Amino acid sequence: MNSQKGFTTRTLHSDRLAKPEFGALHQPVHNAVTWGYEQVEDLVNVFQNKAKGYAYSRQGNPTVSALEHKITQMEQGLATVAFATGMAAVSATLLALLKAGDHIIASSYLFGNTRSLMQTLMGMGLQISFVDATDGEQIKDAYQPNTRMVFVETIANPATQIADLAMIGMFCQEKGLVYVVDNTMASPYLFSPKAVQASLIIHSLTKYIGGHGNALGGSVTDTGLYHWASFPNIAPVLREQIKPELVGITQIRKRGLRDSGGTLSPEAAHHLSVGSETLALRMERACNNALALAEYLQSQPLIDKVYYPGLSTHPQNKLATQLFKRSGALMSFALQDQVDCLAFLNQLQLVIKSSNLGDTRTLAIPVAQTIFYELGAERRAEMQIPESMIRLSVGIEDIEDLIGDFEQAFGKMA
Repeated sequence: MNSQKGFTTRTLHSDRLAKPEFGALHQPVHNAVTWGYEQVEDLVNVFQNKAKGYAYSRQGNPTVSALEHKITQMEQGLATVAFATGMAAVSATLLALLKAGDHIIASSYLFGNTRSLMQTLMGMGLQISFVDATDGEQIKDAYQPNTRMVFVETIANPATQIADLAMIGMFCQEKGLVYVVDNTMASPYLFSPKAVQASLIIHSLTKYIGGHGNALGGSVTDTGLYHWASFPNIAPVLREQIKPELVGITQIRKRGLRDSGGTLSPEAAHHLSVGSETLALRMERACNNALALAEYLQSQPLIDKVYYPGLSTHPQNKLATQLFKRSGALMSFALQDQVDCLAFLNQLQLVIKSSNLGDTRTLAIPVAQTIFYELGAERRAEMQIPESMIRLSVGIEDIEDLIGDFEQAFGKMA
């Protein structure tokens, strides 16, 4: 389809234009584990990357491939590899491209599990500098001769800090660094990391792209902007077999997906693919709700601070306006010290107490006591996470009902 077609149009018609069997509008669910060939030479050619095809579903499946194609279109990229979860995508990227002695520069505000993974890899010989990515100069100051990669997120979870994405992209381009941007919180509808020179884009497909809380998944997309010929850690056999622009994403598929086994099931791929068709519609509604709810919460006396990029009080509000189509549907707020955040959450009737985000329903969770509990109080303080912080993933309910739920909860606490 013409690339000039709109975001939703391209996504909606992606499966149909690939001409599935019997004129189906969606790619069917292919449950096969393995694939047979009449001529063994054809199977050999698939294994040796000389022909397209499928050999074993741990590293490729037609249903998953259809989803990968949709994500590639969304991010205007070169190619995508899908995984069982977002963390599988993060793990595969780091394990496939880096080796002991390499250095990474990472945002100090990374999602807790990503941070935990990186700390594990530090014990295996990787060197990692965690810096305040909202200040591009700190990225530059952390550079070393053995730096291979910079890893940031578009909007941090849960305190919504926004990295200096464009400056970091220019610096990575200047130094020849792989620039990895986790775009989960913004989604490809609100922001295209390719516009800031990202090399690789990571998503937890579980969140906004799938959008319905019914399937886990993750992805890595190569934007086509990085020159892999200069990257020292590519396997020689891939340099011999694969086009230079595809060796990075192929190594992620081979060493990251095939070898570590974080395979996305075809059933989950189908759920995520269908869910992705309404991404733009859901994000528009959720972003509208988030802004209205943030403005309401900011006026409440029991709340100490609201963290939402769409508010003028947010430290990166201007940057968010420049970068993103909207300010997202994730926010957090800290209650006054005298208010028990667990007791407050228990007063909410419509908002669901849950650990997920990006759902159609509004979800809330106490941060310090759950998703960032293992980091400890000192590290939470460094990440600007108060002990009374509550994270909200704002859904698509009627905004009057959401505000009404908070009003009755505040009334009971008062």
